[in-house]
Amino acid sequence: MKQQLTLGLLVLALMLSGLLSLTIGSASLTLADVWQALLGSQQNPLASTIVWQVRLPRLLCAMLVGAGLAIAGAVLQNASRNPLADPYLFGLMAGAGLGASIASILLPPHMLSLAVAAFLGALFAVALVFLVCMGRQWRKIEMTLLAGVAVSFMLSAISSFILYFAEPFAANKVIFWLMGSLSRTDWGSVGLIAPAVSVLLLVALMLRRQLDALLLSDESAQTLGVNPTRLRFILLLFTALVTACIVAQCGGIAFVGLMIPHLVRYFVGVTAVPLLLGCTVFGALFLVWIDNLARSALLNQEIPLGIITSVLGSVFFLVIMRQRRSAA
Repeated sequence: MKQQLTLGLLVLALMLSGLLSLTIGSASLTLADVWQALLGSQQNPLASTIVWQVRLPRLLCAMLVGAGLAIAGAVLQNASRNPLADPYLFGLMAGAGLGASIASILLPPHMLSLAVAAFLGALFAVALVFLVCMGRQWRKIEMTLLAGVAVSFMLSAISSFILYFAEPFAANKVIFWLMGSLSRTDWGSVGLIAPAVSVLLLVALMLRRQLDALLLSDESAQTLGVNPTRLRFILLLFTALVTACIVAQCGGIAFVGLMIPHLVRYFVGVTAVPLLLGCTVFGALFLVWIDNLARSALLNQEIPLGIITSVLGSVFFLVIMRQRRSAA
């Protein structure tokens, strides 16, 4: 009962936050203007254009990105039994960023080619971490975390090397984009990210019993008929797909997948179904307000989302590490 109530309150908060977010921006709109625009009224054509062509697709992208990263983080944490796992720390973000950087500099500016390149880069990161940690090493939290961090640094270094020799204007665009921003998002971005996030959520819910079994031990999971290695590979594959789509459209937004699952486990529940549903709603709500802060904190300027989430995530990471040290 408590879980349903908490999820219901989160959904209500998300709906109200979405409505309020449509009023925030350089052009001042009232709630009445936004509501009339959403209902299709043409009394204020400028408000309708702003809402439908600029703010609504950006709002939906913020929700999808927040939900996708939070679900990906929860899946990675359960799959590796690593409470510190995250698409950023696991190297997925750096791999997708490397692929997208190569595509944005060498290939024509086409959305699909960028997404495919980001996906291939994320898969490359998955393969590296999977090879390092395969077998018994999955049982060691320190090994999976260190492997992910090492892969992330290595791929980020390769990206920096490529950008160093790239044409300056193109390199500057890529660097700003990799900081994470929703400023370039449109309805095409929604159409690319929404299916990927939906598929990951659906697959994770279908494998909910296996995910819960992985939390026990590999031996316990095997006695229940679960193949841990194959299951982890499937989950990492779909996680890479979501990360690639997000990076291709929004750049690198770090630590969302680390913070949100921990908060959801505390307030909603630890088993797969409440965890995944809670991450979907709470992750969307979190990034909506991070984006509102990024758009409104400075006059006539926009702060990259990755900067804000990295600051919050770094503090959160240190708090978790301190708690684990105290518990030990």
